[in-house]
Amino acid sequence: MNRLLKHAGTVVISTFMMASMLSHAASLPDFTELVEKASPAVVNISTEQTVTTKTANEGGQQLGPNSEELNEFFKHFFGQQPFGQQSPPQQGQRNSLGSGFIVSHDGYVLTNNHVIDGADVIHVRLNDRREYLAKLVGTDPRTDLALLKIDADDLPIVKMGDSDKLKPGQWVLAIGSPFGFDYTVTAGIVSATGRNLPSDNYVPFIQTDVAINPGNSGGPLFNLDGEVVGINSQIYTRSGGFMGVSFAIPSKVAMSVVDQLKSDGKVSRAWLGVLIQDVNNELAESFGLDRPNGALVSRVLPDSPAEKAGLKSGDIILKFNGESIAHSGELPYIVGQLKAGDKVKANVYRDGKEQTISVTLDARPTDPKMMAQSQQDQNRLGMIVGEVPADMAKKFEIDGGVVIEQVLGGTAARNGLQQGDVITMLNGKRIAGVADFTGIAKDIPSGRSVPMRVIRQGYPMFIPFKIIE
Repeated sequence: MNRLLKHAGTVVISTFMMASMLSHAASLPDFTELVEKASPAVVNISTEQTVTTKTANEGGQQLGPNSEELNEFFKHFFGQQPFGQQSPPQQGQRNSLGSGFIVSHDGYVLTNNHVIDGADVIHVRLNDRREYLAKLVGTDPRTDLALLKIDADDLPIVKMGDSDKLKPGQWVLAIGSPFGFDYTVTAGIVSATGRNLPSDNYVPFIQTDVAINPGNSGGPLFNLDGEVVGINSQIYTRSGGFMGVSFAIPSKVAMSVVDQLKSDGKVSRAWLGVLIQDVNNELAESFGLDRPNGALVSRVLPDSPAEKAGLKSGDIILKFNGESIAHSGELPYIVGQLKAGDKVKANVYRDGKEQTISVTLDARPTDPKMMAQSQQDQNRLGMIVGEVPADMAKKFEIDGGVVIEQVLGGTAARNGLQQGDVITMLNGKRIAGVADFTGIAKDIPSGRSVPMRVIRQGYPMFIPFKIIE
């Protein structure tokens, strides 16, 4: 009897579990219809690029006093190029693979810039195996987007959606060619929106857990309505493969770029001319803010729209053009969506009060000397520095120095420096400001430690600072 009851109980539990599983499966979305409708507009992109490679014995190195005899020996018996003589550079072929999608019936195709960067020939293959040579219409490296054109008509197109309506937890689906496998479908959810990555200040990325791998780049990210809400662009990985974190360019950003590339072949952006940093708890307290918020101006560039408008180092920009700024990384995107000549309002927190400043934006300089020098310094030191805000200097009794606005990696990271650190002395020389720091840092030899005085949250200390290049 007991055995019978146990058996009956097992049947009941199994039935309950089966019903639960069926109910759970029924609640999951079915992507079949979406894939059937959308996949014809998704394309495979392959490129060809001619590269010059060096030969093994290139460089004209001599082997020693008997090298001529050795050269003749090897040349006679093995037919090899004599040692110590240069061989002509060899030309080779480099190929890349990615994805894209058709945005107009007359053959405009959108993909990532890094998929076609440097390509001599671009091939676009459709779902039905038709293949075309593509013409590059234009690129925008800052958003990692490229627009192509193929000579065809009546092509299937994707339906563009509104990326601003995306919310974390919503289902999304990607179609692309990971590792060369055509029209592979993967699905997941939106993990976050508005992600700012250090290398991409102009893109508020959509973060998902959709499986994105090499070859997926440039492919579309769909919502459940079959609309493209993003362009798959980057993955976070330590192994080279998918690790559950992938990033897509929002469709709103992409279509703004497409419109400019179609009409002008390039993308123009407005320029404000400030260096900014995040406001952490300590800075918020020192400035008198009730919570960390906004973009702290650490430096105003000379002859910039910011300087002409009267913005100052130490200002905290809380709103720009009517849009609230919670983190400093949001400001470059907002400015980048505007055009030269636009007149906007900046809500600024200064001296314990909020005020409104009118700013007329200029076109972003293509290659200003100051930005070039700044980029060079960042690459060598691995950090961005700015003037020490007045309130911060007063609170910690700091005279001169520079504050680290961002640690980019490399030298700064290896030496243990952190955002918010104030550098007051380097290699035995006191630092008055950014220009002074740049000049001193430029003369530091590589591979040798020099003393650096750092103030971290009010506590001074010396650290050994070494540049490894």
